Amino acid sequence: MSDGWDPHVHVEVNVVRAGKDVRNLLASTFGLVSDLPAEVETGCGQRVAFVMTSPHPERVTCLPCREFASDKHRQFADQLVNLFRMSPGAGLAPGLNVTAEDAAQAVARYRDLAERFAGRG
Repeated sequence: MSDGWDPHVHVEVNVVRAGKDVRNLLASTFGLVSDLPAEVETGCGQRVAFVMTSPHPERVTCLPCREFASDKHRQFADQLVNLFRMSPGAGLAPGLNVTAEDAAQAVARYRDLAERFAGRG
């Protein structure tokens, strides 16, 4: 961690996987609950106390972290589109037990996060 005091709120470098939903899924699936780290690497390349990070765009004040998070959420939304191979009117995404509506909502949620981190949402 830096010797100087940093007043900014950052995003964790694994911003897409760092949320409580992922931790809850792992806990419910595998019965594993990990401790939160004291320090994490951020989207701007620093190491900061975990408590100085947030997955919520409205709380992040580090501009490079906001840009990083926007890019990561947009990339993840694009990956979901490819994964779900979404097509209008499809009942289920091929090979997945996810409805087309659920898939579209997930993509929209990550695109919305990308826009909010970019300051456009």
